[in-house]
Amino acid sequence: MSYFSIWWAWIIGALLLAILEVVAPAQIFLGFAIGAAGVGLSLAVGIPGLAGSVPTMLVLFAVLSLIAWLVLRPLMGIRKGQVKHIQHDINEN
Repeated sequence: MSYFSIWWAWIIGALLLAILEVVAPAQIFLGFAIGAAGVGLSLAVGIPGLAGSVPTMLVLFAVLSLIAWLVLRPLMGIRKGQVKHIQHDINEN
């Protein structure tokens, strides 16, 4: 049995990615953590045809991670007016 087919392996992976997001806040690991948690929950619920196919699980992981990133980016990303534009250089006289 592959670890890809075990639901708790995906949940542990999601927790590790979430911890990595806290340690190195790059706003990218959280999307992967949500994707891994989604696959783990899908395996735990028992969606038919998912547990036997590693490519299907990886595609589901990629799709859920992309959706999570697209939803989280406007919420946690750079907001309008957050970037500071410098009009004067301190080295100029």
